[in-house]
Amino acid sequence: MTKKILRVGVIGCGAIGKEHIERLTNVVANTVVVAVYDYFEEVAQSVAAKYQIEAAPSGEALIAREDIDAILITSTDDTHAGYVFEALKFKKYIFCEKPLALTAEECQEMMAKEVQIGKRLIQVGFNRRFDIGYREMKQAIQAGEIGEPLLIHSAHRNISQAAGFKTDYAITRVAIHEIDITRWLLDEEYEEVQVLTVKQSRKTSGDWLNPQLVMFKTRSGQRIDVEVQTDGAYAYDIQCQVVGEDGTLNLPDPARVLKRASGHYTYGLTDHWAKRFIDSYDTEFKEWAASVLKEKLVGPSAWDGYVSCVVADRLIQSRISGEAEKIELIEKADIY
Repeated sequence: MTKKILRVGVIGCGAIGKEHIERLTNVVANTVVVAVYDYFEEVAQSVAAKYQIEAAPSGEALIAREDIDAILITSTDDTHAGYVFEALKFKKYIFCEKPLALTAEECQEMMAKEVQIGKRLIQVGFNRRFDIGYREMKQAIQAGEIGEPLLIHSAHRNISQAAGFKTDYAITRVAIHEIDITRWLLDEEYEEVQVLTVKQSRKTSGDWLNPQLVMFKTRSGQRIDVEVQTDGAYAYDIQCQVVGEDGTLNLPDPARVLKRASGHYTYGLTDHWAKRFIDSYDTEFKEWAASVLKEKLVGPSAWDGYVSCVVADRLIQSRISGEAEKIELIEKADIY
């Protein structure tokens, strides 16, 4: 790409959209946010005024602008696919927060369009792949430091959820991160998945199931269990332990200060995902912008968005059926 500056249009000015606009404006080099759009016009106007940029009349109008090279999609989940398809018409680079789409069929159609175009244009916001702790774990696995990985024990614990949270969201909005990061760590696809219901927490503020136990089995036989606690936890806490033939790997809590006082040895835990993964978001967008300017995406792809969608669907079906569900994937295209 002859351009040295990546010109970005942002669709969605909610909490994470605002964070990413700030990041692209003041943290990531060689990027500039040209315009924004949000369903709530006053929100878009407020953000545009803050950064002295334009508010587009629609997402489609923003995508069509010739002075925008790439589209960042942080709107509501149900709108992602429509904006991705629109951006693909213009062959523009796309960063889409998860989920890429609500159905596997939509993801397949996106991949078919990328194959037709001849290169990857889509990156999905699976942020944990850019976390220093997970990256250190993957490097250790690849280097054979713990021998062959056999098991993974994980936990995803949340203090609370927004109004309207549903049981299925524990998979599609919460465990979706473990669906992706585990297969990335192991470089394996899943053979079967299952959800087990367990004793329910009295601290759940709604009528959804909490917690749930999510299970994966990879094609080579590795087993993964994930405790998904969506409400009432003591902190926002992410845990992961990889058990290998020759040792174990444990995910560190980043930037923690260890305290020795009053007869206790302690360190603090965060109360929000944005605090826990703030550094990895910075890394994610720095690497995305650099790869777009080089015209060679290297982050999570439409294939990864597709697999997560298939797996989430099967997990929800498992909760309903009470049985393990098989994972069937289409053939993976060479560009992925």
